[in-house]
Amino acid sequence: MPIAPAPHSQQPKQKEATKRERLTIEGAVQGVGFRPFVYRLAQELGLAGYVQNTHTGVVIEIEGASPLLETFKQALQERKPPQACIMSLGIRQITNDGNPGFTIRPSDTSDTDAETTALIQPDLAVCTDCLREMNDPTDRRYRYPFINCSHCGPRFSIITALPYGRPNTAMARFAMCHDCRTEYNNPDDRRHHAQPIACPKCGPQLELRNGKGKTDARHDDALQQAAQAVREGRVLALKGLGGFHLICDARNADAVAELRRRKDRPVKPFAVIYPSLQAVKGDCLVMPEEERLLSSAQAPIVLLRKKKMPSLAHEVAPGNPYLGVMLPYTPLHHLLICELGFPVVATSGNRANEPICIDEGEAVETLKGIADLFLVHDRPISGRCDDSIVRVMAGRETVLRRARGYAPLPVVVAHSFSAPVLALGGHFKNTVALAVRDRVFMSPHIGNLDTPQAWAAHREAADLLCRLYKAEPENIVHDLHPDYRSTQLAEERGGNAIAVQHHHAHALACMAENRVKPPCLAVAWDGTGYGTDSSIWGGEFLALKPGGFERVLHFMPFPLPGGDAAVLDPRRAALGMLYALEGDGAFSRDIGLPDEARWLIKAALQKNINCPTTSSVGRIFDAVAALTGICMENGFEGQAAMALEFVADRQVIEVYAFEIKNSVIDWRPMLSGLLQDIQSGITLGAVAAKFHATLASIILAAAKSVGEPTVLLTGGCFQNALLLECAVDELEQAGFRVCSHQQVPPNDGGLALGQIMATANTL
Repeated sequence: MPIAPAPHSQQPKQKEATKRERLTIEGAVQGVGFRPFVYRLAQELGLAGYVQNTHTGVVIEIEGASPLLETFKQALQERKPPQACIMSLGIRQITNDGNPGFTIRPSDTSDTDAETTALIQPDLAVCTDCLREMNDPTDRRYRYPFINCSHCGPRFSIITALPYGRPNTAMARFAMCHDCRTEYNNPDDRRHHAQPIACPKCGPQLELRNGKGKTDARHDDALQQAAQAVREGRVLALKGLGGFHLICDARNADAVAELRRRKDRPVKPFAVIYPSLQAVKGDCLVMPEEERLLSSAQAPIVLLRKKKMPSLAHEVAPGNPYLGVMLPYTPLHHLLICELGFPVVATSGNRANEPICIDEGEAVETLKGIADLFLVHDRPISGRCDDSIVRVMAGRETVLRRARGYAPLPVVVAHSFSAPVLALGGHFKNTVALAVRDRVFMSPHIGNLDTPQAWAAHREAADLLCRLYKAEPENIVHDLHPDYRSTQLAEERGGNAIAVQHHHAHALACMAENRVKPPCLAVAWDGTGYGTDSSIWGGEFLALKPGGFERVLHFMPFPLPGGDAAVLDPRRAALGMLYALEGDGAFSRDIGLPDEARWLIKAALQKNINCPTTSSVGRIFDAVAALTGICMENGFEGQAAMALEFVADRQVIEVYAFEIKNSVIDWRPMLSGLLQDIQSGITLGAVAAKFHATLASIILAAAKSVGEPTVLLTGGCFQNALLLECAVDELEQAGFRVCSHQQVPPNDGGLALGQIMATANTL
């Protein structure tokens, strides 16, 4: 038997051996209160050392007894701040220092040439602690519209360089007062090293300017007068976190209609900010996942189904059963909406096809004639950032527009790039991306590149990513389309310009965010993409393999009279499909076109003048919407497809006939059946449902014919919840693994990620 130990009182007391470890942490660990958390944890355990921000994340040197070091490392993972994310943790034992105490060292900026991979936090919604203080009359920040702490507030929109610290932000111009500096330097305070820290004495201030840019009021008076103007039905331009909002009373039909007229936005839905979650539930159906998103630190616009009698004016989202909803996410928005007590339209502060305004002088000039007055402040916006849009589909969130709250957090990919790669995206819903090692940093949504202002914003976004990460990429990736502005910018920047086919980029983006390896089958459906044969693709089945892809199946091409003009006029796509089905008999059908236009299109089709062929499923959606009379004109991109989805009767599960032969999907039997149903008087809801079900059946048939066990669903058509859910159900029931988008948009907003990934196989 082992000898029993002597009683504790008789044991000689020995000091536990100590050791020192160097922890190198990468991830979302700057701007989230991580260093104060580490400090408090080390103090709690009686450990010595220091914590410091670096170009790549955070370094910790920690010294103490081995069991305490293990407790410390476990607590790093389990008790970290809510917005912190540890992506990698390197541990190395080093020589003991022996110095007592634990400190927070200033950020390490000594090596200006060091590779930068630290994550930039996105802007975060104001936290409950800050809201409580802002609404407390005894607090020194009572009703201060720029209150923030380590857990909330501006991040990306104010950063000018890395590592993240006050001198590298737009707040550098504001000298902290004594009280703020005391909080900033106190490791036990919630605002310790909160870089945007401010108060009414030393921080940014509000101004209300009239339509000519003259200041009419300041501070709380500015907010009160702005609220009164909104009550009176006027349009307010409000400077927020990453840009301006245009705001009006969402209950006031005249105010909303006037905003539509001024902004030249006849039918595209407006987003709405509600005062509370309870108020949202009064107008919309809110599922648990949607409620979580609305209340999250990301605080995106969430697409919710409206109830039958919402309190809003019909003009907010005409003919649309969904509403884009968000809750107030900045202290300024909270103060304004609380003052009003009713929902407001909050749409991007820009003119059509221009980027969101970020500077008060620019806004007064650009939004002249749209806004009646301007509620502004003097905190500069360094990074333009619109609101994100999210929709819950197939049981999970899908980001449709990736911006505030999400960007520029990276997508971590299963490939490490030996040198930085810059991708410039496409022409529509543009974003840019920068690959550094195994991380692809994606810019916030920029928009369509139709105007000089958008071109400038596109260039600025690329320059900002390269500047922040000290990257000088030689390889610059762009869309295959030779006339896209992003293609031209790639050529202007010099270096090695690499063209990537549009749908291949869609497929690789989906593959990357799901960390899938080839071989697999990608179903890439959208409105327009330049094909390798110089035609317009959009209904593609791509077999992905290492180093490239094969176009194994595609929809039968049909003529698109007028080319780009057909994007706005679904009747042109309808005539193109009818002509491919019936020849000249197509022109005897009345699809709502004036006689003169119909005969001009007939001549163009017969003589093949400006009638490019397309395999686009997006244009097929347009054609079916026109043939059923559901939508005859696209007032905004995707309107016809959305209308078709919304009218579909989900109880109907029948399908139309189709054929697959010689790698081509023949849609003509489907169109013939659909026309017969319309003629027989079947409900439009049933026709729309059968159309969606047929598309899902086509996907399943194609997947079976190709035989790859993993199927990717990507492209703008998969923003359609009914199509996505039908396809997922069909494929999963047949035993396929199905991957779709979640953190990266399925639309062209995800192209830059796919373009980056194409170089992983070609460089």
